[in-house]
Amino acid sequence: MATGERIEPKAAHTTSADAVLATLGTSSHGLTTEEALARLVVHGPNSLPRARPPTAAAIFVQQFKSPLIYILIAAGIVAFALRYLADAAFIVVVLVLNAIIGTIQEYGAERSADALRKLVPERSFVLRGGERHEVESVELVPGDVVLLEAGAKVPADLRLLSATGLEVDESLLTGESAAAPKDATTTVPEEAGVADRMNMTFAGTMTVRGKAHGVVIATGAKTELGALSAALGASERGKPPLLQRMDRFARRIAVAVGVSVLLVGAVATFRGMPVGQVFLVCVALAVSAIPEGLPVALTVALSIATRRMSTRNVIVRRLVAVEALGSCSFVASDKTGTLTMNELTVTRVAFPSEKPWTVTGTGTRPDGNVEPEGIELATAAMMAARLAETAVLCNDGFLGRRGDDWIHHGDAVDVALLAFGHKVGLLRAELEEQRPAVGLIPFEAERRFAASLNRAGDHSVVHVKGAFERLIPMCSSMLTRAGDVPMDAGAIQQQAAQLASEGYRVLGFASGPISVAPDESLGPHHLEGLVFLGLVAMIDPLRPEAKAAVASCRQAGVEVAMVTGDHPMTAFAIAAQLGMVESLQQVVTGAELREAELEGQPALDALVQKARVFARVEPAQKLAIVHALTRLGHFVAVTGDGANDAPALRAAHVGVAMAKRGTDVAREASSLIVTDDNFASLVAGIEEGRIAYANVRKVVFLLVSTGATEVTLFLLAVSMGLPPPLLPAQLLWLNLVTNGIQDVALAFEPAEGGELRKPPRATREAIFNQLMLERVAVTAIVMGLAGVLTFRSFITAGWPTDAARNALLLLLVIFENFQVGASRSETVSMFRLSPLKNPLLLGGTLVAFSIHVAALVTPGLSSVLRARWVALDEWPKLVAVALLAPLALELHKAVRGLVLRRRGAA
Repeated sequence: MATGERIEPKAAHTTSADAVLATLGTSSHGLTTEEALARLVVHGPNSLPRARPPTAAAIFVQQFKSPLIYILIAAGIVAFALRYLADAAFIVVVLVLNAIIGTIQEYGAERSADALRKLVPERSFVLRGGERHEVESVELVPGDVVLLEAGAKVPADLRLLSATGLEVDESLLTGESAAAPKDATTTVPEEAGVADRMNMTFAGTMTVRGKAHGVVIATGAKTELGALSAALGASERGKPPLLQRMDRFARRIAVAVGVSVLLVGAVATFRGMPVGQVFLVCVALAVSAIPEGLPVALTVALSIATRRMSTRNVIVRRLVAVEALGSCSFVASDKTGTLTMNELTVTRVAFPSEKPWTVTGTGTRPDGNVEPEGIELATAAMMAARLAETAVLCNDGFLGRRGDDWIHHGDAVDVALLAFGHKVGLLRAELEEQRPAVGLIPFEAERRFAASLNRAGDHSVVHVKGAFERLIPMCSSMLTRAGDVPMDAGAIQQQAAQLASEGYRVLGFASGPISVAPDESLGPHHLEGLVFLGLVAMIDPLRPEAKAAVASCRQAGVEVAMVTGDHPMTAFAIAAQLGMVESLQQVVTGAELREAELEGQPALDALVQKARVFARVEPAQKLAIVHALTRLGHFVAVTGDGANDAPALRAAHVGVAMAKRGTDVAREASSLIVTDDNFASLVAGIEEGRIAYANVRKVVFLLVSTGATEVTLFLLAVSMGLPPPLLPAQLLWLNLVTNGIQDVALAFEPAEGGELRKPPRATREAIFNQLMLERVAVTAIVMGLAGVLTFRSFITAGWPTDAARNALLLLLVIFENFQVGASRSETVSMFRLSPLKNPLLLGGTLVAFSIHVAALVTPGLSSVLRARWVALDEWPKLVAVALLAPLALELHKAVRGLVLRRRGAA
């Protein structure tokens, strides 16, 4: 290639890392920014070919692939054969208009979903000119040096340059469930399969543990994953559970309507109606009454909900989450960055037998210094330097000046420790040059510590940071102003407990010379006989909106618990500030969880039920907490950001990943992503989820209630010996002008207010529950009876049948437009809901009604519909009758509200 010789991806595993670097025209320090840009032009973006979204034409054709549409086409053919040419032509018009409306709805939903997918781009850490940079993964090119750590998705095919404890989940490519260990120093035969290439990692796989550097050898379609892209692109996306249930619901309704229509047809035939006309009436009634547009309308409703959530910093990865949020009754939330600002600052350091010293300065700018008390400055400087040296060398973060700004990457704890090192006068780059790292134990949540082995002259020194209780057993002495003295574990624990009770996050530090054989890797068994250097206390301010958000959750009937690896006293102090706990009895530790698990499920469930803070919890224990909460009857949302959080995120009803600090593994396992890592955004998501679920119910009610009314009207009419109250064309027209726009417009309904003052809905509550059944029955009975009596009164008064049908058609158009207003709330009066709050619904309803009025006087169309202008003196009567069903629903709301209030008072 023009910017470095091309290497065949299949050959990279057969040769040494240095040879691969040379072939690619790069080095272990990575490319320069200019080289990377030049190569991006040559190789193109690092992305797999995506299946093109369906075109508008394809979506239009798809609208005709429905059993109901096939029936309607058959009806058109029969009408044409029987020389009902006007009816046949009108059926064609209805088919085309219905397809146009469906296309507009689905095309918009597809484009909205595509836009949401771009809101959370995948990012990778690379070396550019030896400096660590964060870039979008799509910008990676062959020759880039990528940094991997636990939880990261591998962004391209990499030849490993170095690896420490690296294990990768390659099940996507190999089907192997166990993580594959990796070794950068080995080479493997050319014929080795993907699963045997220990010196390679592949795009799309997940780093389970450890860390590594690797050079990109292939991107995009040239990766191993790219070879699967055709098969992946061809696979059909499954529907979310809500839409599957709605499909089944629509089919059950179709069966019920079908039986009713056959009954209407049998009675009509018995009373002497021509068979051809009976067939057309039955088909038109079925098409009009069956809510065939329900799945499409719900897809649009959920698409609107996801877009609304995105404006409130919540990205929906799986549509099921929109439904699930409506039932969420328990949130198990991380502390750092979610309830707090994730802006850690070292503010105190505590050495054994000393009062804590103050560290000035805030944030990531390393402005400030250490202020010792009652000690010689030289001794204080020595003690601070020893502790800071370990804090800086045992560190994976980055803090450096770029121009006038300070840039930082990595975990907030590591960045805070680097800032502390700057204040003491120790810079990581200088220290690593003098004491290069020769071994590493990466931080794992299960271990709760990390270690770095560094060469210091002719010997090696290990530097350890982590939970102080894990470090104490490793140490035989501790640092004091008098030098290294024998350990006093009790004094250290007392210091730590005091700092934790004040809300500080507390870390311990230790170091000491050790001996590791040349053919041996640094391991936990080497960590003994060390010197305990001291404690560092960090403060992470609460998010200003966190306390109000927790209160909103509790008001909404949603319990909140904090899950953290912090000391129990630290966690309790912060939870108390948030109003989550009242006593230490509500704090449960990881050790207590382990003991309860050994005793059995009842003991674990009882422990979890009382807890609102889980402290010193390992990620694996999150899964046990989720299962216990589920057994206790909760609908659980869990936040997580680490690779080890993935099982809990998958097991929860709603798994929530953090966009800023979350790993790729956590995002893949989640159903929601919070883009600002803020608990208040999750609460906003719960509110939007409830709004979305309520809007889904409104759409279902509108479509089912109007269809039930039409079927009831026909059943009553034929039973009373009346002629069919509407002609086939009139039925199809009624369906088109009343449900073509308004059902989708209902999905745009804003919040009614008080969504977070109501308890979550029951987890097993069906959408078509008793309340909706009552409301549908009230509508169908009142309006069906009012409609047929009005029709009979016209016939009895001597009106021609066509004139009576024409007036009834206008009555039903008015009624169904009123019914849209009655569908806007199940509890709030339609007269208290301003129509201006949903301009799309108001506009759609007015347009639809205007179209019908125009049809009454439009030559040709009025003939097909057999519709004529209705005398103005009849309009008030029709409006009054059309209001009967909505008013009956208002009475139902009032009576039901009164009953519920009396039950609540009792």
